[in-house]
Amino acid sequence: MNMADTRASKRTGAIDMTHGGGGRAMAELIRDLFHRHLGNPILAQGNDAALIEVPPGRLVMATDGHVISPLFFPGGDIGSLSVHGTLNDVAMAGARPLYLTAGFILEEGFPLADLERIVISMAHAAREAGVPVITGDTKVVEKGKGDGVFITTTGLGVVPEGVRVCADRAKAGQAILLSGPIGDHGVAIMSKRENLEFETEILSDSAALHGLVAEMIGAVPQIAVLRDPTRGGLAATLNEIARSGNVGMMLDEAAIPLRPDVAAACEMLGLDPLYVANEGKLVCLCEAADADKLIALMRANPLGKDAARIGTVTDDNANLVQMKTGFGGTRVVDWLAGEQLPRIC
Repeated sequence: MNMADTRASKRTGAIDMTHGGGGRAMAELIRDLFHRHLGNPILAQGNDAALIEVPPGRLVMATDGHVISPLFFPGGDIGSLSVHGTLNDVAMAGARPLYLTAGFILEEGFPLADLERIVISMAHAAREAGVPVITGDTKVVEKGKGDGVFITTTGLGVVPEGVRVCADRAKAGQAILLSGPIGDHGVAIMSKRENLEFETEILSDSAALHGLVAEMIGAVPQIAVLRDPTRGGLAATLNEIARSGNVGMMLDEAAIPLRPDVAAACEMLGLDPLYVANEGKLVCLCEAADADKLIALMRANPLGKDAARIGTVTDDNANLVQMKTGFGGTRVVDWLAGEQLPRIC
């Protein structure tokens, strides 16, 4: 089979068990699809392990599995999401991401055209972020024992000297900053999953945040905490930080950015946007004196143009996250009981 025949078969064919069997079919899949789109000099080494150069500094490593349903959604797909999600995990440690690895679990019968679409999206996201995929793995499971494709990505990064971003640095008096509106990703997934239509299309906010983080740390190296509010949304993230730092928090409901169409969709679906997943937002805890500087810097970046100060860290051994509501009262923003939106990332 020549290259033209192979590409034609990708448009009409599907994954079968031979694609995971270690033989010719697997070699052709890796060469003609994965290497073709994700290719870079390190990946071209063709070894089971990539040999890499690492600059001075402390290493950060993060691994993230992606099982999202549906695979394609407004504003992204599992390919771009697998890049953005892991890069953001590395960046939230204050690190500059250097490399990615990718592991694919493919279900027998999955269309090769859809797999290529996912890999192209993944390659575009990696190139746009400036972080190459340098090694990976592919496995195939029998039909009915998977769900099309699952992707696990691992990211490696380096933290600059003098930077320590960690939840145990949270302390009373710090400002709580949010880079933009919450809930976009989760509502975009639900709209696709449930075939819902709104007056305007709601897009996932999936994006790589390491560039924004680098700007923030460059301006304020003493940033205490960074976190991306993914599963469990803003509420779960703030509760995690409060518990790790042994502090409390007081939020201002009116200050939390929320798009009107997302708010309306959440009301219709019976969802609390505080618990809805995001894939392109970050939470930052910093000294109150640095808040205005960081807000201005974030707003100058397209990924933080709607940034806001949403609350203050408090001295509270009970680690309660509370919120001043629009009605003048106060309520506890507790952990989510159960899972509001499964298979969201």
